[in-house]
Amino acid sequence: MSTLDTGLTLIRTASRRVSAANGWMGRAFKNWMPKGLYARALLIMIVPMVVLQSVVAFVFMERHWNTVTRRLSQSVVQDIASLIDVYKEYPQDKERATIRRIAQQRLGLVVDFLPPGDMPPPGPKPFFSLLDQSLSVQIGRQIGKPFWIDTVGRSSLVEIRIQLDDAVMRVFAQRSAAYASNSEIFIFWMVGTSTILLIVAVLFLRNQIRPILRLADAAESFGKGRDAQNFRPRGAREVRRAAQAFIEMKIRIERSIEQRTAMLAGVSHDLRTILTRFKLELALIGDSPEVDGMRKDVDEMHGMLEAYLAFARGDSGEQAQPTDMALALEELRSDAERNGHAATVVFHGLPVVTVKPASFKRCLGNLVSNAARHADAIAIAGHRDHRWLTVTIDDDGPGIPMDMREEVFKPFLRLDDARNQDEGGTGLGLAIARDIARSHGGDITLGDSPMGGLRATVRVPV
Repeated sequence: MSTLDTGLTLIRTASRRVSAANGWMGRAFKNWMPKGLYARALLIMIVPMVVLQSVVAFVFMERHWNTVTRRLSQSVVQDIASLIDVYKEYPQDKERATIRRIAQQRLGLVVDFLPPGDMPPPGPKPFFSLLDQSLSVQIGRQIGKPFWIDTVGRSSLVEIRIQLDDAVMRVFAQRSAAYASNSEIFIFWMVGTSTILLIVAVLFLRNQIRPILRLADAAESFGKGRDAQNFRPRGAREVRRAAQAFIEMKIRIERSIEQRTAMLAGVSHDLRTILTRFKLELALIGDSPEVDGMRKDVDEMHGMLEAYLAFARGDSGEQAQPTDMALALEELRSDAERNGHAATVVFHGLPVVTVKPASFKRCLGNLVSNAARHADAIAIAGHRDHRWLTVTIDDDGPGIPMDMREEVFKPFLRLDDARNQDEGGTGLGLAIARDIARSHGGDITLGDSPMGGLRATVRVPV
């Protein structure tokens, strides 16, 4: 392998590692970020404010407090250095009264002289003290003698001890003379104003998010086949535009359903009239084997027509309302037992669920009828939690092959050896059941049953 090939291999490997790292960081960031619009909008508002205030605070402390404290400390140390020079140049003042007077009256310092060697042991340095650092630097630079300082022992005073040739000079200075001590006021105003602005922003943002949540609730209710009460466009211009578009879409869908229902009602009336005429004519002809066959064909045609119209009509016109699902499942069990099948029912959770009662019962009834057509025993189970209603229908029949469990939901499809094969049937039972479940915002899935046959699972939101 040449050097060029080796280099290209290393570059590809590094590129894959960088891409993998970027993908991992992106997924981690997405998992860490909040999922709601309200939380994300707050984050968009809070993060720039915190960053801006942090930068302002850092710049203020670094450029203002640091500079002011350094200059104040430099001035205090210059005064102390001047007092040391006076102490050296005028040794005739044995009591040092002149130095004390000048220091107190002119410089605002309290000076005292202690015996040589009266220096406390060095104490621990404060973790973060701008005054301690600035005084230490200035004393070492301007005086250059051993010293000891205490910037935390007393609240309003700073104690400085400097080792001279024959004594220890102790100086008490006001903290305000060496340190810019307005940090609390600055932090108070910064935090206070930020809190007020944040509260105002949260209130205004909540009012802006509420119309979006109402639009989402209205769309969800419409998807479940329920009516959105008292919904009208509100909020910002873009939100109002989206809400108005939703209302217009809802009106168009409802108008289309009404037109289809009216058309189907007309077709149903016309075809039923013709079939009724056939039945009357056959009744007038009399009894014969040929007439019996024709009556059977007419009855089969009538059943097929009703199935077609039911599939095309769906559940239009019915309003959702609270329904006792435990009672509805018990009625399905009674119907199955009257037809000679062993059936059991069990329900867990609060039984009252908001559905379209007639159409949803028809959905479950089609599944139970489909199971009863090919099985001897049926088990119906319902479970309701805070989000979903789940109904499972198990049987001990032959089942449906796994690769055909989605195909059987297609309209007019009848499998020769499958469960939905019905003599004279139309192959619309499962299609109607899934259409009703999806109109409630849910779905139907097929799987293996613990009883050895097929399990049909209906899951709709509550």
